[in-house]
Amino acid sequence: MTAALFITFAVTAILGFPIWIVLALSCFAGIFLGGSATPMLVIAQRMFTSVDSFPLLAIPLFMVAGNLMEGGGISRRLINFCNSLLGSFTGGLAMVAVLTCMLFAAISGSGPATVAAIGGIMIPEMEKAGYPKAFSAALLSVAGGIGVIIPPSLPMVNYAVSAGGSVSISTLFAAGFGPGILVGISLMLVCYFTSKKYGYGQKNKVPFSLHNVGKSFVDAICALIMPVIVLGGIYGGVFTPTEAAGVAAIYGFVVGTFVYRDLKLKDLPQLLMNSGKGTAMVMIIVGAASSFGWILTSARIPDVIAAFMVSLTDSPFGILLVINIFLLIVGCLMDVTAAIIILTPIFLPIISQFGIDPIHFGIIMTVNLAIGQSTPPLGVNLFVSCGIAKISIEENARAMVKFLIANIIALFLITYIEPISLTIPRLMGLMCPQTVPIVMMSVRSSPAHKKY
Repeated sequence: MTAALFITFAVTAILGFPIWIVLALSCFAGIFLGGSATPMLVIAQRMFTSVDSFPLLAIPLFMVAGNLMEGGGISRRLINFCNSLLGSFTGGLAMVAVLTCMLFAAISGSGPATVAAIGGIMIPEMEKAGYPKAFSAALLSVAGGIGVIIPPSLPMVNYAVSAGGSVSISTLFAAGFGPGILVGISLMLVCYFTSKKYGYGQKNKVPFSLHNVGKSFVDAICALIMPVIVLGGIYGGVFTPTEAAGVAAIYGFVVGTFVYRDLKLKDLPQLLMNSGKGTAMVMIIVGAASSFGWILTSARIPDVIAAFMVSLTDSPFGILLVINIFLLIVGCLMDVTAAIIILTPIFLPIISQFGIDPIHFGIIMTVNLAIGQSTPPLGVNLFVSCGIAKISIEENARAMVKFLIANIIALFLITYIEPISLTIPRLMGLMCPQTVPIVMMSVRSSPAHKKY
């Protein structure tokens, strides 16, 4: 069964099949060609039961909220506000693109949505200001990954569900702020030094003015308040993360339709259709990946992988290095949703042996796979930015190298300095107090910290 499973997976992936078809066909081949006594009906049952989850209801609702905000003029107002703050600096417009992605990340929860909403405006504007098109597209490809690091984050929802309820979604959300800000700052530094070296962005620079800052802030206030309402409601105990997604969708509709008036009722059918397509794509991957993971578990593949990884090292530092390298490779080859659902049940028992906090590990996994969204051959952010800029993947990939290096440096800082992720959740009382960086931890045989 195992041989048929992996051969089918490799062949269909090389042939370029969509990831959900790759996973589903591999499941059928594993059972049918592998001579298993398991009935085929089990695959359909696993696919259905895996998406029959209340927390996963947050996915379509956050997608609707993100599309409502995009169609309601939110992204343009956020860009204007960020430009009033940073537009006068060297590389200012490039830094504006990063900061706007960070703010929009607190609305959308999706990398491709962030690239589409911000890149559609910023890439043409950056080209007018003297930035090379490949530089602009590469920056948006990588900065869009912040959309899944700063909460709300759809991959974090999937991680919490895949962890079997042992990880709190709200705690994961709180842990995403520090890493998201660190990744954003690292990209801004690259923008500054690159622009200074090559003289990018000298055209159409916006002089700093408190009047412009105040005016653009007032214009964008409704957009800036949304994350406060959604995340404040979650941490204040007013509603759950799933209910928060519903609140976000309603708020996006009210602001876009009645406050900014950029969203027309005639636009709603197409907007809801796009949200439905995006939800269907995620959910079918969730179902297929869950079935694939179940077959792997039945064949005891996770035990083999765990034993192999543990045999390579006896320290938290070493095991995290091995997992990071593995995830960076997987991120290039697999959709983030499928990777999280398949790999989370494999990795959680491993990290528990080394005393690594599962919340911290969830952030490490999310940042790793966010990098994968911008890397070929399957980086969805890469495809979106190339489509907007109308350049080839090769041009985008070459310009992206410096941004990826900055992202990987930030990843290893996040990995080995645990408080970057966990300080905010601990200050909010969402988890056990422990602030020792992971590089100082000794190997422990006790399970990972229990979450309250």
